[in-house]
Amino acid sequence: MFDYDLLEALASVVRTGSFDRAAKQLHVTPSAISQRVKLLEERVGTVLVVRGQPCEATEAGLRLCQHLEQVALMEGNVRDALPGSADGMGHAVPVRIAINADSLDTWFVNAIAELPDVLFDVVVDDQDHSDEWLRRGEVAGAVTSRSQSIQGCDSKLIGNLRYQATASPVFIEKFFPDGQVTLDALKQAPCMIFDRKDQLQYRWMKQVFGQDFSPPSHWLPSTNAFVKGALAGIGWGMNPELLVADHIASGRLAPLVPGTPFDVPLYWQANRVAGASIAKVSEAVLKAGRAALRATTE
Repeated sequence: MFDYDLLEALASVVRTGSFDRAAKQLHVTPSAISQRVKLLEERVGTVLVVRGQPCEATEAGLRLCQHLEQVALMEGNVRDALPGSADGMGHAVPVRIAINADSLDTWFVNAIAELPDVLFDVVVDDQDHSDEWLRRGEVAGAVTSRSQSIQGCDSKLIGNLRYQATASPVFIEKFFPDGQVTLDALKQAPCMIFDRKDQLQYRWMKQVFGQDFSPPSHWLPSTNAFVKGALAGIGWGMNPELLVADHIASGRLAPLVPGTPFDVPLYWQANRVAGASIAKVSEAVLKAGRAALRATTE
């Protein structure tokens, strides 16, 4: 039987990345947090936290954190089913979700707003990789481009997040003066890339030109910076249509190649073990996502 005070200390260190921040979160001293983690390590016979900046869980530590989260979710299910269950944030159940940055910056906050009794711990990763968090058991649900259900999870289609390869008129005039975006000209035009996992611009190039390549690139790990970068004329980028439609309508941005949108199907995958707690999150995610994204079929 685990001592859940010790588990909570471990989880707080992993969640905040620091013994000091964990102490503030749990309203105890850093020394108390350190003692609790050390005692837990002694009881299980292995190191649970790699001390550093930030502190990170070992594989064993991660498994214990996953256990604590699942217990908290199941307790929330029981609490919700009891007569006279109290409302309010004092009983809010933290739910950890993995999601791509573009969804977080366009529609996902609307899902959070639907659930005032739920606290969210959101981790951001590329839509082609967010399912890995779910597969490792580090999150209860994920917005992902992967349609195939992970073992123990349900997968439901949300819709298409549409992207437009956009740039400012000044940028287009500079690099494509005749108005034609040719392959040779595009190879010289600076592109904006989110991070090393970002493949959208390469997939768009493959779709439109039949091949991809590595253009001169700005690395900007921010959805809003992508839009601002395009407006400022520093490069072209794959921007969510939800964020640039007004700029295109006003003429501040323009598609590089009109009529070549790129759609990314997004799915919601959730762990069945979480039960009713994740069920209402799933309902809110699907409602918010389907209201914002383009309808599609499997």
